[in-house]
Amino acid sequence: MTTTRLAALGHEEPPLLALAQRLLTVAESGLPSMLLPGGEAFAFTMAGRKAPDGSWTSERRGTSTRYAAITALGAQFLPEDRQRAVLGGRTAQEFTGLLVESLPAVTNLGDAALIAWAAAETGHPKLSDAVERVTALDEEGRPQYTVEAAWVLSALAAARDTVDVERRFTAARDRLLRARIGDSPLFPHATGPGLVPWYRAHVSCFADQTYPIQALARAHASGDGDGDPEALAASEACAARICELQGDGGQWWWHYDARTGRVVEGYPVYSVHQHAMAPTALFDLADAGGTDFGRSIRRGLRWMTDVPELAARPEKREPLILDQLGVTWRKVYRGDPKKAVRAARGLGTRIAPSLRLKSLDRVYRPVFVDRECRPYEFGWMLYAWQGGRI
Repeated sequence: MTTTRLAALGHEEPPLLALAQRLLTVAESGLPSMLLPGGEAFAFTMAGRKAPDGSWTSERRGTSTRYAAITALGAQFLPEDRQRAVLGGRTAQEFTGLLVESLPAVTNLGDAALIAWAAAETGHPKLSDAVERVTALDEEGRPQYTVEAAWVLSALAAARDTVDVERRFTAARDRLLRARIGDSPLFPHATGPGLVPWYRAHVSCFADQTYPIQALARAHASGDGDGDPEALAASEACAARICELQGDGGQWWWHYDARTGRVVEGYPVYSVHQHAMAPTALFDLADAGGTDFGRSIRRGLRWMTDVPELAARPEKREPLILDQLGVTWRKVYRGDPKKAVRAARGLGTRIAPSLRLKSLDRVYRPVFVDRECRPYEFGWMLYAWQGGRI
């Protein structure tokens, strides 16, 4: 099936349509191996192992409720037979039902919000139960991590047409908008003090931007009337800023100064940001009536096969997409011990916001590949490119 988003990609840049279709095929082929025995849960990650002959295998490690919910969100857009192939014989709604039944034991707000979001989008009959669990975990007035606060808003926006969530929806929307620092268009790592140490409270990550962009766009598009221009404007401003900061090779950078709207540290560059998370957020913004940032989406997607960090060192060059294994390697990173560059730049910018410590770029070059792949990477990929509705 060619979606509107894929069709537009083919019109604008035909070679990238082939790349997106290739990635979607990898996602569908790889997800079944990420299911744990019994088909009721997904692994946390697939870790790559290199054999003596140079070939790669992967093994499941851990388990993740949130990754399972994200996979269900993405798989819902597949035809039913392909949903069942990805989800151990179940449709997205049926698999979401397993997650809904597990909610009494779920204690993480983000996990519960993603399950409620999946329940809303798949039309699960126990959506109200899922929303109530989110409410029970989301203590009023308590700061939350920005990513999880954004997931709460997206879940409630998806549920508005089915369940009475207006008071909670308004509180979630206001919390996210208030989280910004001064007139910066970017979002911090938490919606209030107390969750992040003082010396890095100004540092936020890429996910802290994309999920609010998505949530606020969806808040604007949900409900009746003229929407929510303030939410749309905040989504638009954040999107414009991260696109302005995008790397010359299409890289979506990792850490930002939420006070100034500048990059703190670019690396690692994550595959999921390039092929899934940025597209998902920016597509949803455009669908809500915001700016079309398609050019930035295409630049980011192109990085998956044209990785300048690895091209600079031929001996380090390797593909990030392994079709037969059904994985995309997780990230390109510096290899610095204990994430020293990130720590140094985080602390340095706390004291002097414009400090860059450029000498670290020469010492720790981003030529290393993290050979892992996680289910949510493919879940959001399916959501980004097979979706297209709000």
